[in-house]
Amino acid sequence: MKLIVGLGNPGEDYIDSRHNIGFTLVRQLAKLHKIPLKKDHKGRSLHGCGTIAGQKVMLALPLTFMNSSGNAVRPLAARYRIQLHNLLVACDDLDLELGRIKIRPRGSSGGHRGLGSVIGGLNSSDFTRLRIGIGRPEGEIAAADYVLSAFRGREKKQVQKIIEQAVDCCRMWVSRGIQECMNTFNRMKPKLTERQ
Repeated sequence: MKLIVGLGNPGEDYIDSRHNIGFTLVRQLAKLHKIPLKKDHKGRSLHGCGTIAGQKVMLALPLTFMNSSGNAVRPLAARYRIQLHNLLVACDDLDLELGRIKIRPRGSSGGHRGLGSVIGGLNSSDFTRLRIGIGRPEGEIAAADYVLSAFRGREKKQVQKIIEQAVDCCRMWVSRGIQECMNTFNRMKPKLTERQ
């Protein structure tokens, strides 16, 4: 079985924030593939099992807050005996422009605290990560404030497009593996929307 985890913060205050784009992706996968997400017995995550591209897949959203995501991912991976090459973690990325995604089979956290927590919890960085670009803030906005802010006007259309692309990427990862995903999606340029 494969496990796809979207990183974010639980609660109404964070639903549409840039930092929660991993949550947005997994919720869209759950909706499209009719996979109900239910709270686990310890309240560490919402998760559910279903089928994507003919393969058994678990989708999960940690409820431990971003910086402690590993506390939710570790027990899920252990309980369901998920091998690391069958784990994909999706998160936001400040260093990718809005509208870009990148998928890699392993690597460092790149300063992302959610990814860092997952690496620490698993004691390994040998899992697939799907980074979804949110871009850097303009002007004097602090990065911490920026990632917790909501997408604005025309950005929302761009987010819809990138989530569609990320959904396709996850489906390909499930059915065809990481190499074809990298060859297909890492080279794609953002589809820019018209300014409003």
